[in-house]
Amino acid sequence: MIFEGGRELFSFDPSVSYLNHGSFGAVAVPVREAHRDFLDEADRNPMRFARRLPGRLDEVRARLAGYVGADPARSALVVNATAATATVLHTLFPVVRPEQEILTTDHAYDAVITALDRFAARTGVRVRVVHIPLEAGDDEVLERITAGVRPGVTRLAIVDHIAAATTKLFPIARIAARLRAEDVPLLVDAAHVPGMLDTDVEGIGADFWTGNFHKWAFAPRGTALLTVAPQWVDRIEPLVVSHADPDGFPRSIEHQGTRDVTAWLAAPAGLDLLESLGPDRVRAYAVDVAEYAQRLLAEKIGADRPFPGDGVSMRVVRLPAPPGAGTNFWAALRARIGEELGVEVNVNPWEDGGLLRVSGHIYVSSADAQRLADGLPGLLRSAGA
Repeated sequence: MIFEGGRELFSFDPSVSYLNHGSFGAVAVPVREAHRDFLDEADRNPMRFARRLPGRLDEVRARLAGYVGADPARSALVVNATAATATVLHTLFPVVRPEQEILTTDHAYDAVITALDRFAARTGVRVRVVHIPLEAGDDEVLERITAGVRPGVTRLAIVDHIAAATTKLFPIARIAARLRAEDVPLLVDAAHVPGMLDTDVEGIGADFWTGNFHKWAFAPRGTALLTVAPQWVDRIEPLVVSHADPDGFPRSIEHQGTRDVTAWLAAPAGLDLLESLGPDRVRAYAVDVAEYAQRLLAEKIGADRPFPGDGVSMRVVRLPAPPGAGTNFWAALRARIGEELGVEVNVNPWEDGGLLRVSGHIYVSSADAQRLADGLPGLLRSAGA
């Protein structure tokens, strides 16, 4: 299984099998070249570059927002979904009270949980984490999240569209509709959605939506979008003020005089590349190779292989935990897989074990999956797992 010419579009070390696109993405050569052109232009005349920047960012914002079905006037460029979450929490700070709660699930991204813990320590707001079984169907997911809502107390819900660690696809439009009925604002963490799934942000109807374009939409790293509902436009505040603060959203969020925004300017080159390759073809291959790797691994180590949902090009297999294993064990295991097997993956704790995650993309082949499957059983035995 191979995507002809896919590996050649990237600059990977030929000795490495890279099955961890979900963590940082990977920048294709033509996109990196476009990015470097903007860096060179900025260095040739920083003032002229700055004068042209507002109009250029308007164009980029319109292109990215249009791609995911968002309103450009209510969207802002940000560096990643975590920064967008921090901006939303910062906006909520003046209006929350200690007796109120923020609702999320145990599939939430670690950095989001950390941000919520810090926010709770600073404001006194409680964080309610709802357990969602990995194999839960859409109806059960919806009921569990709804059961976690406390009318008049739940101030915000944060729910992933595709969970990073577990790869689970959430029925986000149904969740949004249910939470609207409960009068609970919703922030959708769609970090992995742009480029992987077709989406209609406006159709979802969430109060806040954020997605990374540097993962599956071929943009340079540090490119994401935050979209807010009309009632929040005049209330959203930047984490750091700038000369653009009087302009209001979105420029107040985007502008910092010394921020390097060249990655944002090169993001349309990523969408151009995706379109030239054929989005449906790219997605189908990514899903197929991820599913192949998951099946191969599950057979090799005797693990189950949870189905994340249609169209998700990341897959997990469960790993057993040795007695006393903690978060450091899984981080060490991930490092050993990278250093000893020459295969990069992600490994995260989950319930009483761990989840090894593989990502499919056009540069991944069946040979990469076979390499991991051949080496993993012995490495797990030596690690006591």
